[in-house]
Amino acid sequence: MSNLNFMLTAEGGSGSWVGTLVMIAVLLLVFWLFMIRPQKKQQKKDDEMRESLAIGDEVTTIGGIIGKVVSIKGETFVLETTKDKTKIRFLKAAIRSVDVKAADIAATVVEAQNAEAANADAAPAEEAPAEEAPARESKRAKKRAAKVAEQAPAEEAPAVEDAPAVEDTPVTEAESTENA
Repeated sequence: MSNLNFMLTAEGGSGSWVGTLVMIAVLLLVFWLFMIRPQKKQQKKDDEMRESLAIGDEVTTIGGIIGKVVSIKGETFVLETTKDKTKIRFLKAAIRSVDVKAADIAATVVEAQNAEAANADAAPAEEAPAEEAPARESKRAKKRAAKVAEQAPAEEAPAVEDAPAVEDTPVTEAESTENA
């Protein structure tokens, strides 16, 4: 009989170990899906961004410095900041984001030049200044209206609470003589 009890507890015990191992495996899977996998994806994306760095890109560093890339050597790059053309050398790992790609700037400039060329070919030279004049006048009109509004004295409207109540009922002669 004692052998039978031992066998029953051994089987029950192994069943609980299997359940525990399954729970641990599920927790590890959830941890991997929600923590490790997204972090690896972000790391891969950041590495691609740093490898595609080009001269002329405007970047922000992890320290918050914003500037334009002027040279790249291996794992470092030189960032030009301010109008005084201050140059600072950084590791590529210090890049938080590439704000404006040099290729995007070049494409925007080319599009603007093409649009200007198309407008110049399509519209005669006499019409271009005429189109700009109303825009200037509207700005001037807005400024004048703002000045007039500032200079005009503010009129005070009577408060609703102070206004006497008006009744719609007709007044008889007896009531009018009593009120007078």
